[in-house]
Formats: sequence, C-alpha cells, structure tokens
Amino acid sequence: MQKLIGIVALIAIVFSCGKGNSDEKILLDSTGIINEVSVVIGNESWKGSVGEAIRAVLASPVYGLPQDEPMFTINQIPANVFSGFITKNRTILKVEVGQKTATEFYNNVYAKPQKVILISGKTKQDVIHQLEENASRIIETFRNIEIYEKQRLIKKSLYNASFLKEKIGLSIRFPTAYRVAKDDNNFFWMRKDVNTGTLNLMIYELPIDAIKRNDSISIINQVIAIRDSIGKSHIEGPVEGSFMITERAYTPFHTETILDNKPTLETKGIWDVKNAFMAGPFINYAIEDKINNRWVIAEGFAFAPSVQKRNYMFELESIIKTIKLE
Repeated sequence: MQKLIGIVALIAIVFSCGKGNSDEKILLDSTGIINEVSVVIGNESWKGSVGEAIRAVLASPVYGLPQDEPMFTINQIPANVFSGFITKNRTILKVEVGQKTATEFYNNVYAKPQKVILISGKTKQDVIHQLEENASRIIETFRNIEIYEKQRLIKKSLYNASFLKEKIGLSIRFPTAYRVAKDDNNFFWMRKDVNTGTLNLMIYELPIDAIKRNDSISIINQVIAIRDSIGKSHIEGPVEGSFMITERAYTPFHTETILDNKPTLETKGIWDVKNAFMAGPFINYAIEDKINNRWVIAEGFAFAPSVQKRNYMFELESIIKTIKLE
C-alpha cells in the first residue's frame, strides 16, 4: 500500500512539473557555419532591389583584408521552404513585403542560441529603408553571436596559458592548435599552422605614456610606430635583415571599442615584411589599463597566401576578445 501511495505521489509531482512548464518551448541547439546568415525571402525580391539592399549590408567588404571578402556568407531561402532543420540556423534574417513597416530583433525563436531579425514593410522601398536605417545594428547583432559561437568552440580544447597570468596578469583563451613561438622579456608570440601559412597572436605591455590620446591620425601613427618597432625587434622575416612592418600604401582603419570593460584602441591594416615578399592582414588592440598604469597590446595577424582570410582574422579577433586583465 505504501509503495502504491509513493508511485501515485511521484506521478502527481511529474504531472505538476510538466503543467507548470507547459508554456515553455523545448529548443534544440542552433546550427550553422560561422559567419553564414540565412536570408528568408522570396526569389523575386531576392533578385531585385530588396536583394541588392540586403547584399549591400550583409555582404559589405570586411575592412583590413588584402582582397574584398564579404562580412557574411549569405544563404537565401524562399519562405515556402523555410521549415524543419533549416529553421535551426544560428542567424536568420527574414523579409516580409506587404506587412507593417518595422525591424524587430528576436532571440531563440526556433533554436538556441539564435538571433532572428524580421524586416517588414508595406512596400519594397519601405523594406530597403529599414535595412539601410538599421544596417549597423543588424551587423553588430549577427557578429556578436558569431563571436560567442567561435569562443564556445575554442573552449572545447584550450591551451594552458597560465604563464600569461603569472607574468603579466592576463588571461586569454586560445586553442591547443597554437604553440608559443616566443616568450621574451614579457613579449609573447603564439602561432598556429594552417594549410598555406600561419595565424599569429602577439601580446605585450607598454607604459601608459607610450600612447597619447590625441586626434585619430596621431593615434594611428603612434600605433604603427609601436608595431613597426616590435616587428623589428621580435618578428624576423625569412631572410637576413628582414622583419615585419606596416604596409604604408594601405590606410589603417582606427576606431575605439571596449575590451574587458576597458577603453581600447582598435586598428586594422596590412603588414608586410621589409626586404621580403610576405604580407597579410592584422588587427591590433591597445587596451588602456589605468589600474596597472599600462597599455596591453594584443595583435592578431595572418599569413595565408592565395586563400581567403576573413575567417582566419575572425578567429584571432574572437580569441583576443576573451582577454581579462587583473
């Protein structure tokens, strides 16, 4: 009898729990290739002005690469086949013509984690206006979730970088595929072999007065002078007397951002090697660490001739954005 009462009580508990969560959806894990966006739109609109406006936003060239490469790879899907497994993609842009004019951002609609952006308008021109007006937020939304996904994948096999915390009070997450190429007087160079070259990560620190906050052009010039000096001292080229410098013919891009809740100078450009034929893209972050009276410099650069480099640089950026300072 007591056993029967226990079974009835257990069933009651399970039923109660199920009823209490009846409004919650059980979501599967999202899927998708890094930096690929599913665009749900009719074929006619995709081939016309609306499709052109979408491509102008999502496939705009990534600044700082030697050749033009799109910000995102676009996978167009007609609305009538958007169902089942296709809906589980991590990043989705849906377009509806003939509806109210709006741009709406949703989380975890069909899977998790997931970002779904719905752009609608009564006319095609209304949709195009919504795309243009919200372009920066659309790009930022998709980039942020892709960085999160890349960092999640990186965490699956982490290199033990405790030596960085011990020596300069910095933690960073990068995969075991990287190796330490140089550890020299608090200058650190990590490398990863790829099919046609290497991905590279440099970390070092400078006194707080090494970079003065003047106008944008002055800051760029200071960052270039510093990285050229570091290149000459630490990044030797393939022949005697060669070393890494900044390509002067390509104007670096400069902006300010936040890393680890600290003001950070971001600079993108092209590096090459003095007295040798080597070049590629770099992304440089100068983190203003006022607490420790220093700048922490983290730079990623790629050497990968004859192949696209967008995803390589995206990996380096994602790694750098895991930095935490003590």
